[in-house]
Amino acid sequence: MPGMDDAAERAARSAHELARRTGTDRHDVLVVLGSGLAGVGEILGAGGPSLPLDTLPYFPRYTAAGHRAHGWSVDIAGRRVLVFGGRCHLYEGVQPEEAVHPLRTGVAAGCGTVILTAAVGGIRPDLAAGSIMVVEDQLNLTGRSPLSGPDFVDMADAYSPSLRRLALATPGPAAPGLSPRPGVYAQVLGPQFETPAEVAMLRTAGADVVGMSMALETIAARRAGAEVLGLAVVTNAAATAAVSTEIAGIGAVGDAAAPTVAEIVRHVVVSLP
Repeated sequence: MPGMDDAAERAARSAHELARRTGTDRHDVLVVLGSGLAGVGEILGAGGPSLPLDTLPYFPRYTAAGHRAHGWSVDIAGRRVLVFGGRCHLYEGVQPEEAVHPLRTGVAAGCGTVILTAAVGGIRPDLAAGSIMVVEDQLNLTGRSPLSGPDFVDMADAYSPSLRRLALATPGPAAPGLSPRPGVYAQVLGPQFETPAEVAMLRTAGADVVGMSMALETIAARRAGAEVLGLAVVTNAAATAAVSTEIAGIGAVGDAAAPTVAEIVRHVVVSLP
């Protein structure tokens, strides 16, 4: 396992190549899109030629459905925004440091603000399919970490309170489905969905939604000094037959939520100090 110095060096090399190929020396905000949320990038202006991410140094192969291994550099209100059309997960057979390498590359490219989006299963009763929850805390239940050695990172306020406030202040007409109540995101390994007993356990532990990404990225982002906003898009009710957990169904809900997610991202970027 590479140490933190090795990880930082790899991220710096990837960021250098990214800058060369995008023609942009520095980016301000990184947006990582979750399952079925590729439409968010297009709405934000990422519809032009893309950068194949898996051609950058040290980037993992993206194999999960609904994730695009493509990146775009777009301008939003004078800020350079780096949009990644997907991510890699532990269940794809990669190590934690590989899964967070794209995130670390974005931070090495200058992104002091990171916006993570993810498709999730809803646990809290008010979070129906199509709801968008702003993440205020997390449970890392993977048993893994992207850090190695005695690298003690303070995870209090891991999800930036100021970015949460900006996201929740997105005008209502522009953000239908945005829950006014933030909550806790739990990351599990996957790729299987949770059993009813596991969902009951997660509910007792304080989780409001459950997914298979984001928590490790947040740890890596905080280690690198970036501010994090998490947006959890509820695509199905966890462990119920009422809403399909098939990938096609999840993708359809993500497509429908994309305009709202894009508006939240745009509002946050425009409102940054």
